[in-house]
Amino acid sequence: MAPYRNLEEYNIEITNEVKDHFAKIVGDIGEDITREGLVKTPERAAKAMLFLTQGYQQDAEEILRSAMFAESYDDMVIIKDIEMYSLCEHHMLPFFGKAHIAYIPNGHIVGLSKIPRVVDVFARRLQVQERLTHDILECINNTLKPKGVAVVIEASHMCMMMRGVQKQNSVTTTSGFRGQFEKIETRNEFLKLISTDLS
Repeated sequence: MAPYRNLEEYNIEITNEVKDHFAKIVGDIGEDITREGLVKTPERAAKAMLFLTQGYQQDAEEILRSAMFAESYDDMVIIKDIEMYSLCEHHMLPFFGKAHIAYIPNGHIVGLSKIPRVVDVFARRLQVQERLTHDILECINNTLKPKGVAVVIEASHMCMMMRGVQKQNSVTTTSGFRGQFEKIETRNEFLKLISTDLS
């Protein structure tokens, strides 16, 4: 399992199997799979699906371990407004938004780019927002073993916007806290900082 290799070179056998499934779906809904605009659609869709689910082939803990550095800094580190795109496991439609993550180091810091990479690893799977939040939280907590971790995700779900209740302006917020962030004053400081424009 690769730490964070982008899946741009596709396994031909798997791609062809997924392509055949998409071709059948396109035909089953009543389209002509041989018409010009659709001839290559099953292959494109197969490659898109493999890209959007490449997180199954990546190791989020190894990503963090690859860039951990001993450091005495012990105040809050926040990476906010991390763009996030995932697929709802119930309808396989996108949900997307922003993740805000903080940790309080306990002898080690991590390269800042690794936190967004961890978000991508878990987001590029079939997910629900609640589990995505938990997966990110537990990965950082178990690997860095910090004094505290906080994760907040705000996302819009196409399964609620394009179909079903069709609520265009709804946003779902999930959160998780460990360690010092379970204390109300630390949690409030984090929530205030992610909601404030400091620029």
